[in-house]
Amino acid sequence: MTDGLKGPLVPEPHVPGLVVVTDPQTPPPGLEGAVVAIGNFDGVHRGHAVVIGAAEAMARKLGKPCAVLTFEPHPADHFAGRPVIFRLTPERAKAVALARLGLEAMVVFTFDEKLAGLTAEQFVQDVLLRRLKISGAVVGYDFHFGKGRAGSPDFLREAGARHGFLVEVVEKVLADVGGSPEAVHSAATRTALEAGDVMTARRLLGHDYFVTGEVVHGQKLGRELGYPTANLALDPSCRLRYGIYAVSVSVDGVSHKGVASFGKRPTVDNGPPLLEIYILDFSGDLYGKILEVTFIDWIRPEEKFASLEALVTQIEDDVQKARAILGRAEV
Repeated sequence: MTDGLKGPLVPEPHVPGLVVVTDPQTPPPGLEGAVVAIGNFDGVHRGHAVVIGAAEAMARKLGKPCAVLTFEPHPADHFAGRPVIFRLTPERAKAVALARLGLEAMVVFTFDEKLAGLTAEQFVQDVLLRRLKISGAVVGYDFHFGKGRAGSPDFLREAGARHGFLVEVVEKVLADVGGSPEAVHSAATRTALEAGDVMTARRLLGHDYFVTGEVVHGQKLGRELGYPTANLALDPSCRLRYGIYAVSVSVDGVSHKGVASFGKRPTVDNGPPLLEIYILDFSGDLYGKILEVTFIDWIRPEEKFASLEALVTQIEDDVQKARAILGRAEV
């Protein structure tokens, strides 16, 4: 345990190279005077990448470390008193995506009544100055903070001028969606995924949508049908469209092709949502392992079949379609 921290300063499990600090009371060792990119960063999309890139550039210019400052749970969930946001990147997935951008540290503040009650000026003085002692901050054009969302980018600029830290505000980032430019934001990505449109989500994110999770035991029906699956219980907030997808699956850092079903299995039990992944040309015990599943393309909606035999026939077709898609994608 590091003195002054509520939580330990340790590498995030399953995310090599990334240090995660939770609720620090004083600047974490190695992050003194850091430049911070501030936001929820759900999805770590193209716009977020620009914000983070600007923070890294500022940190290099100042000769300071760089970190992301983010919040868990999502503020919208806190204010609703229950999960209401489809989390594109729950905390572990967010850490993975940030590490891929080259970041070495993620500072997480628990979004609770105390944090939500801070005025914008109190947030600057208590969080940014006393607890982190930042030398610079970078935010997006639509970032707001403090009680009643009173803290705007302009307020942060003015506070930086008063307190002696640099501030940069990144303007709207556009992506080509369906032949027309569209502002990149998490809400548009959620809408695409709720429709099963993983290709539009990719254009908005700047990377393929992916999930991570530990393989759990299922009914083992897939094994009996000749298609054994690795099963993941996704974050309860996930509203990805129920259906069949061509996917890439990372097992112990090695990528494999696969086909995945996300849904309630109406032919079998109509149970809680589960992601079932059949990894092509693979055998081995995956129970307890952390998998990363990347969604490459949509195949079809979830269906209820009249018999298990009809289901198997459809699975065979799904596998062939997944092979074709993944072959074209060179996964």
